Amino acid sequence: MKEFLLTNKVILISGAAGLIGSEITDALASAGAKIILLDISPINKILKLENKIKKKYKTKITSFSCDITSEENTQKCIHKIIKNFGRIDVLINLAAIDAKVDNKNENINNGAFHNFSLKLWNKSVDVNITGTFIITKLVIKEMLKKRSGNIINVASTYSLIAPNQDLYKIKSKQTFYKPIDYVATKSVIPNFTRYIATFYGKRGIRANTIVPHGIVNNASKGFIKNFKRLSPIGRTCNKKELRGPFVFLSSDASSYMNGSLFVIDGGWTAW
Repeated sequence: MKEFLLTNKVILISGAAGLIGSEITDALASAGAKIILLDISPINKILKLENKIKKKYKTKITSFSCDITSEENTQKCIHKIIKNFGRIDVLINLAAIDAKVDNKNENINNGAFHNFSLKLWNKSVDVNITGTFIITKLVIKEMLKKRSGNIINVASTYSLIAPNQDLYKIKSKQTFYKPIDYVATKSVIPNFTRYIATFYGKRGIRANTIVPHGIVNNASKGFIKNFKRLSPIGRTCNKKELRGPFVFLSSDASSYMNGSLFVIDGGWTAW
């Protein structure tokens, strides 16, 4: 169906070098999109993904190393993108951090709410909320010039429900606490999306939220066992299962979706 094709759509992906970025980039390129990869990682790391996609699909693609918590830095990147591509049709906000996970040297008990550090809290707020605000604001300014645009934000099931800390209990021992920083900052995203959807809908810009769950990376056998036991579908999520939803929301096939939550969680929030 041609409605699902992304031919000539210009798609900007923030956090493109992250856990699911390469999979989403491949999916969008396979549907014909022109892609801009943006990530805080060193440019050489992002270029590896760019070269892989370019070789596979022969599509137009470029990369930027950018700190989205800096408005000045992000504005410079957007300016170069517009100069090179002429417009941005779709913004996918993948960029996010889980400060506790990113700082693996922290004592496990520091992940408990009453011990959680303000430094780590602020780090997550800076990226997950402020960074998302900055890049979305700057891109919408460009979209308004064309009276057309599509924002796809990425939340978490923890923006809908509280984490089950027993998921991180291995052989009756608590090995990790899912910390408040990620839960709280991701909880902002659905309403952030609704605000944009209702504020700009009549000006040709729509916004929706994808809510993935169960994507694991270097997880322990104990964690996987717990996850399978607690999940209604009895397994974790394969990254390839996110390809369809991202292509769909990026395409004209989803043109009447605005302010919606697209939950991909194997039934985790259905309990």
